This record gives sequence, C-alpha cells and structure tokens, in this order.
Amino acid sequence: MHSTPTTQPCVMTIAGTGSYVPEKIVTNADLEKIVDTTDEWIVSRTGIRERRMAAPDEATSHLATKAALKAMEQAGVIAGEIDLIIVATISPDTFFPSTACYVQQNLGAVNAVAFDISAACSGFLYAIQIARNFINNGSRSVALIIGAEKLSGMINWKDRNTCVLFGDGAGAAIVRRVTEEDSPDHSAVLSTVLGSDGRLTDILSVPGGGSALPITPANAAECLNTIHMQGREVYKHAVIKMCESCELAIARAGLKPGDIDLVIPHQANVRIIEAILSRLGLPLSKAFLNLEKYGNTSAAAIAIALDEANRTGAIKKGDHILLVAFGAGLTWASSVVKW
Repeated sequence: MHSTPTTQPCVMTIAGTGSYVPEKIVTNADLEKIVDTTDEWIVSRTGIRERRMAAPDEATSHLATKAALKAMEQAGVIAGEIDLIIVATISPDTFFPSTACYVQQNLGAVNAVAFDISAACSGFLYAIQIARNFINNGSRSVALIIGAEKLSGMINWKDRNTCVLFGDGAGAAIVRRVTEEDSPDHSAVLSTVLGSDGRLTDILSVPGGGSALPITPANAAECLNTIHMQGREVYKHAVIKMCESCELAIARAGLKPGDIDLVIPHQANVRIIEAILSRLGLPLSKAFLNLEKYGNTSAAAIAIALDEANRTGAIKKGDHILLVAFGAGLTWASSVVKW
C-alpha cells in the first residue's frame, strides 16, 4: 500500500546504495584477439582496461536484483516497505513486461508501483528526479531506483570503435522521504537538471529492432540491432552539455564549483571527464573513476560508481557530490547531493 499524500515539508535522502557486476572479465588483451585493436589504443583513447560480461543466463533483471538487495541491506529496508521501483535501462529483459516488474517479482516488493525508463546513460539521474517528484509530493515514501544494463548482447563485436567501450552491470539506491526537521542527519538531493535534444538522435543509437526498423531475414546480417556511434560528435556534445548542466545544478544548489568535494561522472571516456573537470576549474583528483575496470555500463555507470564511492569511504558525511551524465537521445543530467 502506498503512502498517503502529505503536505509536510520533506527532503529526499539516499538511505543506501548497492551494485553488482558479473564475474566474467573481458580485458583489452582479450579483444585484441577478435578485433583490430590494441591495449594501448583503447587505454589512450578511453582509459578502459577491462569490462564485465554477464553470463548467457543472466538477464538485466538478475543484475538489477542483486544490486537492489545490497542497497536494501545497507538502508535497512525490507521489500514490503518499498512503494516505488524505477529501473533505468536500454537493455530490458523484454519489451514488456518492464524489467522493473521482473525485479519487483524477484524481491517480493508487492506494495510497489514499478516501471522502466529509457534515457540511455543519463537514466539513473533521470530516475533520481522522478523519484524525487514522487517523494516531494508525498505520494511515495520509499523508492528503489536502479540503473542496470546487459549491453554485451547489443554489441557488434566486429566494430572496434564500439565493442571496446561497453560492459554489463547494475547499481541501485534506496531513496526515502525524511522531514526537513530530520534532514540535517541525512543526505539530501539538493538539485537536479535534466535535458534532451532529439535533433541528435542519429549520433548514438541502436537503429534496428524496434517498430521503425524491424529485424528481418533480409537485413539480419547488417547488425542493425547493435550500437552505432559517431564518436567525435558524441564527444563534442557530451562535453558541452555536461558542463552546462553541472554549472546549472551547482547554482541551483546555492553552491560554487569550488564547493564540490567529489564529482561522480558518467564512466564513458576519461578524456571527456578530464575536459569537464577542467572547464569547472576542478582538479581531476576530485573525480571518482572506475571506468578502467568496467567500461561504459550506460545507465548503471553512475549508480555503480556511487556505490563504490560510498562503500570505500571516498564520500564523507557533509560532502557535496556532483553527479553528471550524458547519453543517447541526446540526453544529459546533473544532480548535487549533500551526503
């Protein structure tokens, strides 16, 4: 049963985080054996050294469920308390039902409303804002938000420009309502910024497999249901939009760039991250990076990084954390959290 709407002033706090990555590691040396590339080429252009690959019988919902259970344990929340589940993914188990409904079934979260969102790499931050809206209007009180991807099934392993970039994994967070009176003892989401530009849908996409371009015997060999990317265009727009959204999120939080203690950026390309930190006037040492281990896990990337930063002590109580992402659509998002 969901919460009764309330007008009591409240804030949304992050009560717990969790993540899961598959056991199988695919190194750059492994990719050298199947595509024309080298470890030096991949590392120098992306910063990625290895990535994880889900087992054939591991679906996106399985990854999501394992991350969710860890977040629930840390938050001290049981399944029956969750009244909202949002899964951000571009690699759902099925077109329908939603992956969130499969996760709901796995957890036994019978009191939740569950649905997916598709915003590519920005999805987890979109989910944060959606959950924040539900919680701020009083209609929900405990939300499970997840970014989960099994991208290995969407990769053209003959395309060296894309197959080296992506990996599988999931990250989750329990967010809940606390009163403004209690908020000093909890983390708080201070601001969020979301954006999209549908004029640039063609620079990063999976063009086939949907209603616009079904996969048929005649086009099956064209790999239209795999990731296609115009790398230079993506880089250019990513840097511009992520910087703009960071500046706006920081301003909306009533802060300046120098007040940010840690930046958790989308883990896609170290060069993009370096450019963003430079434009914000922040040292690269303020960025939390794990892309060398996992590659780009799309909607899961920031969620996994947030959990690792939380559990390793990279985030300390009172720190101001800047989260920023960019993805296909084009989409972008930033959020400032006081831990």
